[in-house]
This record gives sequence, structure tokens and C-alpha cells, in this order.
Amino acid sequence: MTIIDLTQPLLPGMPVYPGDPPPVFTTVATLASHGYRARQITMSTHTGTHIDAPAHCLADGKTLDQFPASHFSGPAQVLDCRAIGGDITLAHLAPLGVLLETDFLLIRTGWDQRWGSAGYFTGFPVLSADAVAWLASHSQPIKGIGIDAPSVDGPESSDLANHRMLLAHGIVIIENLAHLDAIPEGRCQLHCLPLLLTGSDAAPARVIACC
Repeated sequence: MTIIDLTQPLLPGMPVYPGDPPPVFTTVATLASHGYRARQITMSTHTGTHIDAPAHCLADGKTLDQFPASHFSGPAQVLDCRAIGGDITLAHLAPLGVLLETDFLLIRTGWDQRWGSAGYFTGFPVLSADAVAWLASHSQPIKGIGIDAPSVDGPESSDLANHRMLLAHGIVIIENLAHLDAIPEGRCQLHCLPLLLTGSDAAPARVIACC
């Protein structure tokens, strides 16, 4: 079995979505002074590779800690959208077939190659409204959707319509994924456990694929 890490690392000075506070790493103890190392980390719940809960956008939405741990594990399928020049539409979901025989759909755009560059947070591809509506209302509901880009909504979105549609159907959203191209044949067992934070609208997660 091959284990592939799909997580962007948490680092000082790492990229954050425009308007979000950057993470701050503060030394609490050192080996020289205390005999052990410790650091304090202050950051947004949407820092790095993270999972959005319904509470992120919905007044009565569930928080991440209200989902069982089993919700964050299951079979996943990668949809390769690297050749698409704009929005990912319903027509681009055709390779999935009529039925979604998976727990997680991972959207591979190749945008993670821009991680750390000035252009990472602008012009990234997102799902169109008809694609999101099909995924949200599917007769075989999925647990989550992941993407190797900053968001499932474009930076110009004021109402976060894609977030709201998916989250209203209990579909969690995994953003800022990496290395989806390393998953052989586009299928794996996904484990994406978020930090267990009480009342969390979102939380960073270590996301791995077992192939």
C-alpha cells in the first residue's frame, strides 16, 4: 500500500486566503532555557489544507465536531480537470457516470503547482452552479468534495453559493489539497481527519490517500 500526503504544510509565512490573518508561530520554550521545545500557533480555522463544515456558511449548520469520525474516511475518486480552461461544468462531470460510487470526489485542477505564488488566489477554476447542484442533489450522496485550489467559490463571489449548496446537503469541503496527481488511476481510500475543535466552522486537517 502506498500512502500519499495531500496536505499543504503549516509554516510561518505560508499563503492564506486574502483577508484571513496569517498564522503566527511564537516560541514558548527552548531546549537551552527550559530543557524542552514548545511553540504557540495562532491561526484561522481556514489555514492551509482545511475542511469547511456547514456552520461556516449556514446559521443552523453542523460544526465539524458534530460529525462522526467515520464521516472523514472512505473511498475517493479523482476527477482530472487540468485541461479545462474555465469553470468545471456539469458536462465535465460526465466521466463520473450516472452514479457516484464513492464517498469523496477530489477535483484535480493542477492549481496546487501555484502554491506560494502571487497568482494562487486569483483566477482559479471552480465548479459551476449546475455541477454543484447535480453533486448536492445526487441520489447517492457523498461525504465530501476536495479541490487542489483555494476555494470552491471564485474570489469575486459575495454569497459563496457553491459553499452554501454543498454544505446545506451535509457535504464537507476540503480546500488547498496537494499532489492529487500522485494518486494512481484516480482512486484511493481517503482519510481527512480535521482537528477536533468544539463548535468548529472549519479546521486544518492532515489529508492522506491510501492506494
